[in-house]
Parts: sequence; structure tokens; C-alpha cells
Amino acid sequence: MVKAAYVHIPFCEHICHYCDFNKVFLKNQPVDQYVNSLLLEMERTLKREPTRALTTVYIGGGTPTALSAKQLDVLLEGMRNILPIEEVIEFTIEVNPDSIEEDKLAVLKKHGINRLSIGVQSFDEELLKGIGRTHSRTSVLDAVTRSKSLGFENISLDLMFGLPGQTPEAFKETIHEAIDLGVEHLSAYSLKVEEKTVFYNRQRQGKLILPQEDDEISMYEILLEETKKANFSQYEISNFAKAGFESRHNLVYWNNEEYYGFGAGAHGYVNGIRYQNHGPLPKYLKAIDAHTAPILNQHEVSPVERIEEAMFMGLRKRNGVNRDEFKGLYGRSVDDCFGEQIDMLQKRGLLVVENNRVKITEEGLLLSNEVFEQFIAVLDE
Repeated sequence: MVKAAYVHIPFCEHICHYCDFNKVFLKNQPVDQYVNSLLLEMERTLKREPTRALTTVYIGGGTPTALSAKQLDVLLEGMRNILPIEEVIEFTIEVNPDSIEEDKLAVLKKHGINRLSIGVQSFDEELLKGIGRTHSRTSVLDAVTRSKSLGFENISLDLMFGLPGQTPEAFKETIHEAIDLGVEHLSAYSLKVEEKTVFYNRQRQGKLILPQEDDEISMYEILLEETKKANFSQYEISNFAKAGFESRHNLVYWNNEEYYGFGAGAHGYVNGIRYQNHGPLPKYLKAIDAHTAPILNQHEVSPVERIEEAMFMGLRKRNGVNRDEFKGLYGRSVDDCFGEQIDMLQKRGLLVVENNRVKITEEGLLLSNEVFEQFIAVLDE
């Protein structure tokens, strides 16, 4: 039974240089039509693939808070009427520091949103300009203060490292500033230069100067050290939380569980099928108008693929993969499926087996992609 939903809002008031998510400039876009179409998609999907109750909902983007307070109110009121969210434990929305006015926060609070994910990336204002962000350090401080004053008690900040011009010392200062704000959760990701981004074009032209690999490794090591000092638990490779504030929605992905994906470009996983919606807004809206599912492509996940996904996604979690739970879910033991790979990675010091769990080591964290690759396309159908 599906217990989670992701909702995509593709609108942005500006486009960051590193972002390859499905997004469009907000100006002159049919936002009201999109909100109505999004609600229609939810209604039709729930009729086709019903569920009893959702426990987590995540609204991402794009920039969800690029919507006006009225548009957010229409969206959230519609969601409450369509989705079974009476038992939702974690209801998250992504916000930008410079689009988080009090009237919008009041709407979010009114409709039961209880977790904010604020896109900070850095507190270094020169660095922010260099990556195409428009907010300032002060606007981040104001956003957190304002959110807390209105009763939001679960706030996460997104940070980035490995950015052009960033040093380990500068990243350490950013971590300290984030921790000093008294938030409950931090996500920190290294820059990946993706196609169809400003940074990709600059890199092709030889104009993008990134930190050396040793410096990027140092930044990650600093991240692990400083969050640990501040009593944040690293529960996943890139995510750190105070006790009890781990992201339940993200754990849906890492536990290989199913979830609805609503909106232009959204991905979902329902009834054993992974799917992706049309990304371009006109195609998405046209499909909704035609009373058809706005799906671009879909793939039925085979039993072997489910096993492999469960292994490499489960290893992203610091508590790893429980061998008994794995066998109970998939009917095969971890050792039967991946004994050779686990043995090899143990000898290299990248994995460890303890307390009946297969877990990535501190050294393995630095080579995590190499670890995960060992579990992809290795089993026979």
C-alpha cells in the first residue's frame, strides 16, 4: 500500500546555475491552471490506484513558495480534500529564503505542513552570487527566525559543497552558521555538474573552475566531524538530524518503498511500476486536459531489480541493510545474492557486517558510488 506522495511545483523566480530539476521561469506561466491540473491528476490517480492513508507528503520543486499565498491555499486545500492525509506524520515543503513571507507561512501552518526544507546552499554571499542564488545570508536568518516564531519546529537546511571558489575553511564556516541557527536537520550535497545547466556550458567552455578533489574530500570530512560535534546523527550519506528528526519521506526512497509522484516531471513508484511524468508544462497540461495520465515513460520493476535497488539504496543509510528484513521481503538472503561483492568490499574496508546488518564504513563513505556500483546489474533475471 502506497504511504507517501511527492508533489512537484516547477516554477522558479530565477534559475540557479547548477540546477537540472524540471523547472520554468514563473513569469507569464499558467500557474492557476497548473494547480488545478495537479489536483485533477491526484484525484484520477487515487481512483485508479487507491490507498488507505499517507504518512508522508513532500512538496518540492522548482520553488513551491514561488506560488502566491492564495495559490498555495488552493493547492493545499485541494490536496486535503483528495488525498488521505489525515494520518500524515511528516508534511514537508521546500522553500527559498527570499520567498517565505509571513502570509505564505501562515497558509502552510493552516494546512498542517509541519516541516520546512530551506534551500540555503551557502552563507557566503559571494559564493551565492556565483552559483546564481538571489538570497542573502540575512534572508536565511530571517526565514528561520520567522518560521520558528510561527511555530514550525522541524526545519531542515540544504547545503552544498565542492562549489566553484569554495574552500574547506569557507564550508566549515557555513556548517557552523547552519548549526548555530538551531535547526533540526541538515542535508549537504556535493556539486554534480549536470547537462542543460549553466555550469555544464561553462565547463565545456573551460570556464568552470572547481575545487581540487582533495579539497572536496576535506569538505565532506569536515561535514562529518562538525555535525557529529553538534550532536547531529548521520543517518544517510548526505543527511544529518537531531534525534527523532530524520526525514521520514526520504527514508521511503532509501527503503525502496512505493510513492505517488504528482506534477510535471515528477517520478513515482506505484504497484511495482516506476514512472515519470511529462516534464514540459504544455505536454503535462495537455495530457490532463485530455483526461489521460500525464506519464512520459514507465517501467515495471523486475524482482531482480527490486533486490538490487534495495541493496544499493539501503547502503546509503548508515544503519545499512538488515539481513533478516531483506530475506523476509525478497525471499533470498543478502549473502546468497551478494556474498561475493560483500566479501570483496569488506576486504577493502568499505563495508562491514555487524549486528546482522551490512553497513558502509567511514572509508566507504568517501567511495560510496564505487560501493553502490558493485550491486547494480549483477544478478541474473
